[in-house]
Amino acid sequence: MEFFIYDRLMIQLTDTPVHVLHVDGHDVFVKRDDLLHPAFSGNKARKFAYFLEQDFPSIDTLVGYGSPQANSLYSMSALAKLKGWQLQFYVDHIASHLLNNPLGNYRAALQNGAKIIDLSQCLDRGQHDCADYIEQCVLPGRDELLFIPEGGRCHYAEPGVRQLAREIIAWKQAEQLSQLTVFLPSGTGTTALFLQKSFTELDDSIQVMTCSAVGGDDYLKLQWRMLASDESMFPQILSPNKRYHFGKLYPEFFQVWQKLKQAGMEFELLYDPLGWLVLLHFLANKPMAKVLYVHQGGILGNESMLPRYRRKYGG
Repeated sequence: MEFFIYDRLMIQLTDTPVHVLHVDGHDVFVKRDDLLHPAFSGNKARKFAYFLEQDFPSIDTLVGYGSPQANSLYSMSALAKLKGWQLQFYVDHIASHLLNNPLGNYRAALQNGAKIIDLSQCLDRGQHDCADYIEQCVLPGRDELLFIPEGGRCHYAEPGVRQLAREIIAWKQAEQLSQLTVFLPSGTGTTALFLQKSFTELDDSIQVMTCSAVGGDDYLKLQWRMLASDESMFPQILSPNKRYHFGKLYPEFFQVWQKLKQAGMEFELLYDPLGWLVLLHFLANKPMAKVLYVHQGGILGNESMLPRYRRKYGG
């Protein structure tokens, strides 16, 4: 088990346990990356491990962008705090209710000292989105800035994800499984891609399957092509029975989330409900499959998502 110590805080970055979750008559193995240290947990702990472990003597500011409730916002704020950096995180817009009543990742990031910049309030924005604004107006000539793309979609994510792959391989060997399917829902798909690449190189009896939670299948493949040219390394994409819009509340999402919680495990409410709906549909047709679901954390986001669901659907 690997630990790093910053300001007397011990950070566990590896070797999370695997638990069994019984749901809809299926026993699903769950890799509990949500149990990594809460200051730096879930899939972002894996994707950002490189930045935590390496020295950057000339850097004093971390720069990123995304949603004001993104898991990456909180994880980057924790990373910046641990490294002694300032975080500048750009968002397209911050809703007034969130400004007046900070919740979830937004609140926690502010508590970590993050500077969250509402691009809609920047006079020099022009027609730029967050990515273009950072590239053209923030980064040029600023060697003290370290930029991480949205969701950690970069090659620096590979070492930490490869360590996750090694842990899964070691667990599979200890369980004496001949084959294994690893499943996780995807945003940018960075974790799924680098897992599949690692398994292809280290243990090709393991197959990664995923679903696109943010866009469609074409969107997900586009994200992968930015990181890998060899499409034989791409995970298998499982498509849901209907199109879901990212961030919209669906009753079946809340129902499956409640079912999982009653079974003994809490997941986040943005990606995991779609992931579990897709996985359970797969298992209904492949009941003998040995599946390991990667729990990627993000529970802090439920602080803002859960009240929205309860207002709409009760419970």
